[in-house]
Amino acid sequence: MTTQERRVEARRASIPGLVFFVLTVTVSAPSAWAGTDESGAQPAEGGEQEVISAPPAHLSEELRSSIKKVIVLPGRSPPGQAVTGSYENETKGLLDGAEAGSRIGRGVWTEVGGIPVGVPFPILTIPGALIGGISGATKREIQEFRDELTEELANAARQPLTNDALASDVFWSIRNVPNLDSRIFAPSTPIPDDTDAILYVGFSDLTINVEGKDAIITITASATLRRMEDGEHLYEEDITYQDRDTLNNWTANENALWRDYSNFARHYIGREISAEVFDRVELRHEMQPKKTESVARVKKNEWQGVSRTPSPTLAWELELLGGDEYGSWADAISEDDIFYDVEIYDAHRLVYAAKQIRDTRHTLDEALEPCKTYRWSVRPAYHVAGAIKFGEWMRFNSDTHSAQANVGRRASAAPAYLQDFASLKIKCGRR
Repeated sequence: MTTQERRVEARRASIPGLVFFVLTVTVSAPSAWAGTDESGAQPAEGGEQEVISAPPAHLSEELRSSIKKVIVLPGRSPPGQAVTGSYENETKGLLDGAEAGSRIGRGVWTEVGGIPVGVPFPILTIPGALIGGISGATKREIQEFRDELTEELANAARQPLTNDALASDVFWSIRNVPNLDSRIFAPSTPIPDDTDAILYVGFSDLTINVEGKDAIITITASATLRRMEDGEHLYEEDITYQDRDTLNNWTANENALWRDYSNFARHYIGREISAEVFDRVELRHEMQPKKTESVARVKKNEWQGVSRTPSPTLAWELELLGGDEYGSWADAISEDDIFYDVEIYDAHRLVYAAKQIRDTRHTLDEALEPCKTYRWSVRPAYHVAGAIKFGEWMRFNSDTHSAQANVGRRASAAPAYLQDFASLKIKCGRR
């Protein structure tokens, strides 16, 4: 299986003591999207897709196994870091708690007491040379949109794109990795000397590119895993999340689409960092949804389902193709070793989740809202020698670059993260 190529389309300018994150607006000719189905609601059909093979992009199994204790910190990796204390000492954590020394999850100490919440994008500007080519009306709309985004980004209490929030997402994703003691600290907290590695995560750039009537928003975050013993960077990656839509759609309903975008951007980036560093393996496989007694196919398309009951039974099929580079454990996996996680989303958020399902079907134990269309997916969890290794989330054409969780086709139809998940329409009324 391949991972998607990440494209960084941002620029950063700096002066001593300050970093200016430049909200770039560019104008270009209509892209190849103009000739495709812009609904984003269903995977495009057509000719054969080119399959691009590549080795796994995640941290190697050898390096993963060498890390037993890791600290997650918000922000970029500094050139140096003082290390003091030990895991027996109470230290300040990132998250506020109900009381000092309260326990959050396995192996994490926190104390009451907030830390300064950094605004990730303090200054957003539009270069005059670039905006000069935009029409007067569009220019004003872009300027107003830019100003409203700036105001939201400056209000950390209302918007999700802070380094602290991203670090929290990454921590909660890795806290259940077996044999890994994970904690989350404030940037100013001394690091215990028996820490194996520090994972620095933070947002870095936000850009708006204009193509015809479309505005394409891209946010970039950086992740660096640094070994404490010698300071070596074990993993470094810039991860992007991009979506596109018309300016009218982005600005409608007081920028509601932007708020959905920012939530899914953080959701995707946090998961992607956790997956690449600690918990994902990329076994060659084929995976697709299957019809059930309560979910019918739409026009014989397995990826489009419809149900008359709000608590349908979902089903899927997984085939491991073999020939992976992970060693004997991958070749020895049997059906008894595979569990599954299921997630269902509406257009704005996660609405249902079930973990560690033993079968390749699952009946929802909570009702979905009728008269709505949802997106759902499933990922395998391989239980091997006391460890859990997670596979990739099921997506249409997930073995090619045509399925991209971080490059959207039409945000108002489906967020980039969800666009290639299976769809499920719950009909109005009951059977």
